Amino acid sequence: MKKLLTGLISLLFISLGSGGTWAHDDKGFAVDREAAQLFATLPTGARFPEGITANPRNGDIYVGTFDTGAPNKLIRYDRHGRLEAIRDFGGDPLLGLEFDADNNKVYITNVGDFSGTGSRIQRIAANFDAGTAIEPVADIPGIGAPGPRAVGNPDGSVDTITFGDNARVPNAMVFDSHGSLYISDSFQGAIFRIDDVAHCHAPCFVATVSHDPLLATTGFPPFGANGLALSADEKSLFIANTGDDRVLKLDLTKPPLSDDAVGVFAESINGADGIVAGRHGLLWVCANQSDEIVGVDAHGKIVARLGDFKGIRRDGSPRGLLFPASPVIVGDELFVTNLALPLTPDPNDEQEDRVTRWTVSRIKLPH
Repeated sequence: MKKLLTGLISLLFISLGSGGTWAHDDKGFAVDREAAQLFATLPTGARFPEGITANPRNGDIYVGTFDTGAPNKLIRYDRHGRLEAIRDFGGDPLLGLEFDADNNKVYITNVGDFSGTGSRIQRIAANFDAGTAIEPVADIPGIGAPGPRAVGNPDGSVDTITFGDNARVPNAMVFDSHGSLYISDSFQGAIFRIDDVAHCHAPCFVATVSHDPLLATTGFPPFGANGLALSADEKSLFIANTGDDRVLKLDLTKPPLSDDAVGVFAESINGADGIVAGRHGLLWVCANQSDEIVGVDAHGKIVARLGDFKGIRRDGSPRGLLFPASPVIVGDELFVTNLALPLTPDPNDEQEDRVTRWTVSRIKLPH
């Protein structure tokens, strides 16, 4: 009964607090399919926006591109979507971004293993321009794949999944209140941490917090540990596993590398990608394969669905959400990158194949 009441209260907050067009579907979810509005269109030549973060003081929005076929960019917009600056990162694909408000820096996960330069963490001044220095922070350690995962079946049999020794793919980041930076690695199935990252001397020491089979995947899209968010008490780290359509929960009160520290928190989120903690204990999760943002309550239940894919505009940009990758909250608004990345070999079987301009969306969150 307590769980039921908590869920009903969460739905009440969501359905009464929004200024959008809210309804409830046949599963009881609060839904606003019109929630995603255009915030900004990337400049010509910039493709596949993935990472996003924000300066909470002035509302600047930062976007990084994950492009394996063209130069990558870090782009800064003001609070109203006006382009302020672009910093070129060459052939190195960028995944996650995180803002260090205490030191006015933007942290970047650089997947240099995809371009031959080595995967690493970097940072740059928040007010960067085209010539601002990119600072090295740390190299991502190569620890290989986690051990096998045993999966039980209803008939009592057990399947064993064995993971390959993969590239280093640092993906998302989140700061705790002590200035430590947590980092997910999507291919190595790991969570790393850099303590007091603002003051360590590069290359900073990178500790392995978890290297668990639940953090890897054999699913689609082929990325395991992805988006990160801390619980309010910082005792738990929530981790999206994109290929497994899950959000996991890592118990940070247990010693590093504990076998039983990672568990499943939420299931059946189609392409769970970036996540961010919001009000009322909700997690907002980018479901990149269903083109929506889902709200997950404190019990791991989906209670809201925001946005949808609404077609391609005449300029070649997506309307609404298309492969939403990463979210950030500023005030009562959520900003999300539309990665719009084709993943299948047929050049005509995905909506993403039609995109020629890429966008960032803005969603008014319920109170």
